[in-house]
Amino acid sequence: MKITLLGTGTSLGVPVIGCDCEVCASSNRKDRRLRTSLLVEGERCNFVIDAGPDFREQMLTAKIKHLSAVVLTHEHRDHVAGLDDVRAFNWHTKAPVVLFGEERVLNSIQHTFSYAFSAEKYPGVPDFDLNQLTEKPFSVCDIELIPIRVYHHRLPVLGYRIGDFAYLTDLNSIPDDSMLLLKGIKILIIDALRYSPHISHFSITEAIEVSRKVGAPKVIFTHMSHEVGLHEKVNENLPEGFELGYDGMQINL
Repeated sequence: MKITLLGTGTSLGVPVIGCDCEVCASSNRKDRRLRTSLLVEGERCNFVIDAGPDFREQMLTAKIKHLSAVVLTHEHRDHVAGLDDVRAFNWHTKAPVVLFGEERVLNSIQHTFSYAFSAEKYPGVPDFDLNQLTEKPFSVCDIELIPIRVYHHRLPVLGYRIGDFAYLTDLNSIPDDSMLLLKGIKILIIDALRYSPHISHFSITEAIEVSRKVGAPKVIFTHMSHEVGLHEKVNENLPEGFELGYDGMQINL
């Protein structure tokens, strides 16, 4: 199985429109961060976790010609705004794209993309096969995912565990029961917005602290703003076992 970080940026992406800070002006491709998304590729299928505004560009860059499913963490626009672009996959396969999310999230999708669910659909609108998630394990093809309940301030969000790997984005709190579900993981990708505190995201310092409690030997940060700093400089100062993720980073499981 292969994991690819399609996007590691926060809701504004990096560079930020109108910003001329050293990160936004950097020529290092690792300082350019599309909105957060993850690609999982197995032997029989592939799927993405979240499809934000950069979904089309991410699919083209990764050269994805078939998509088995989209798995959603929550309904915020930087994680779902690209769902209209599943139309290309609909056209190629002549079938709906399977979409997984909690009831609240799917209700939001049906409201946001109401034209895709109307009784009389306009030709060419995106086509979805909605699948409601609870906190019970589920499978995409032959890949099992264990939902991990976390909180994005007061908003319930789902992270996911796949074998010895876990992906947690958009959070600043992990309940005790969820910490138990993370026991024994070897690779953790986790939200680390910036160094200063934020109301609904872990700071880098907080992400280091909670990751040490989880105990994963390898930790990769995602959902990072330009306030994190330059990729190379920040990486040099992180503790052993911790690193910044970057768009296009691949992990073999």
